[in-house]
Amino acid sequence: MGANQTEETLELMKSVQMKVLPDEILKAFIQPNSPTSGLQAYDLEGPSKKLYPIMTPLRNSIPRVGGGFATQANWKVVSGINVGNQRAGVSEGRRGGVIQHQTADYFAAYRGYGLENNVTFEANYASKNFEDVKALATSQTLEATMVEEERLILGGNTSVALGTTPTPTVIASNGGGNLPAGNYSVICVALGVQAWLDASGPNNGAIGQAFDPAFSRVPGQISRNNADGTVETFGGGSAQKSAPGSGTTSGTTGSLTATVSAVRGAVGYAWYLGAAGAEKLVALSTINSVVLKDAPQATAQPASELQASDNSTSQLDFDGLLVQAFKPGSNSYVKVMPTGNAGQGTPLTSDGAGGISEFEEAFAWFYSRYRLSPSTIYVSTQELLSVTKKIIANGGAPLLRLSIDASNPATISAGTVVGDYLNKITGDRVNIRVHPNMPAGTVFFFTERLPYPLANIGNIVQMKMRQDYYQIEWPLRTRRYEYGVYADGVLQHYAPFSMGVITNIAKD
Repeated sequence: MGANQTEETLELMKSVQMKVLPDEILKAFIQPNSPTSGLQAYDLEGPSKKLYPIMTPLRNSIPRVGGGFATQANWKVVSGINVGNQRAGVSEGRRGGVIQHQTADYFAAYRGYGLENNVTFEANYASKNFEDVKALATSQTLEATMVEEERLILGGNTSVALGTTPTPTVIASNGGGNLPAGNYSVICVALGVQAWLDASGPNNGAIGQAFDPAFSRVPGQISRNNADGTVETFGGGSAQKSAPGSGTTSGTTGSLTATVSAVRGAVGYAWYLGAAGAEKLVALSTINSVVLKDAPQATAQPASELQASDNSTSQLDFDGLLVQAFKPGSNSYVKVMPTGNAGQGTPLTSDGAGGISEFEEAFAWFYSRYRLSPSTIYVSTQELLSVTKKIIANGGAPLLRLSIDASNPATISAGTVVGDYLNKITGDRVNIRVHPNMPAGTVFFFTERLPYPLANIGNIVQMKMRQDYYQIEWPLRTRRYEYGVYADGVLQHYAPFSMGVITNIAKD
């Protein structure tokens, strides 16, 4: 090149660009066959998509009041006047008899609850121009706390121990299953709401969760590592495991049926199967019996993981609605469906008049004892479909609605669901609502108002708070931003007798 190298270089490049290039040079830059290789942009939509349910119907509907202080809320109840049915007739010039009152004292200890989250400095750097992960960490911690509060409101348990699960009665069969010949041991564990949700998959705050016999775990005693380095130990919501029952099969198509006496306060049962001393989790049921057809998987939870103690209560919980209904002395309506045939149980029954016999029985009980009607029946999807089927199939044909599109009259839309239920005794329409945390096999009657004058009750049930939701951004101690969302309060129910539960309901 000469002295003017830049000008000569440009001329050479122009001459090359004007020539026809060979194929191998034309194809030097092609679309990469991998989204992370070659020279290409990254078509990433921001921010991230939040695909998880946050369903808290009880938390949303129950009033929250402040003013809580000290260690517990206390109140007195006058539950009866003239409880001895003193007659009112009097003779001329004389005075009447003296009436007797019935009173009771109630209290509920405040509980703190909350969750924590954190964001490393590097995560914050990496997310720039895509999403504010610090804001995301706090908002999702609040959402997660709300979901956990809903679980507490429904099934928190600090006072109703489930005790020791009864010993299963086991009957062996040489058909109906896939069990090889052998002598099998069966252990059962009664489950409260919190344990049931952990074992079966809550599907509230996450998607796609379900019971997996290979990996699901029944919580016994929980030891939790806290964000401050401390360890908290508390009951996970399960009863003490039963003593083993046993049965012997022969051949290669064996099965077992196992039954325990129903446990008051339990919403489900976990079943462990195997050789004596090597039983593993194999099934969950919402009734007090099961048919076991398959051997447990190798990775299933061993029954030996559960401590030989009752882990059904937690000193960190307050009593939720279901537990307050189950609690002895609450005077709530509690019906446990009969055991029926092992593995089949007893479903809800039609009353032959477009209704459900068990609902009619409950409504009669509420009115005859307390002159009230529940306002909402909370159910699982299983019971909603069962109730709808029984009502529509039992003289309910006039309720069927068919929709026809005028632009396409050859196509109809069919289907119906029971959205409310007529209390034939009071004339009230009682809402039927699916609750995301309601275990299948359980129906909950909830009353939002009392028909009593001058009751001095603004809210029949409320969350009384010493401190409602608050956020803490902790001082830096590492290169990590740390956040906590907390609240402090208790579920107060002035009239637990207005609630009711039907459990041990079999699937149709």
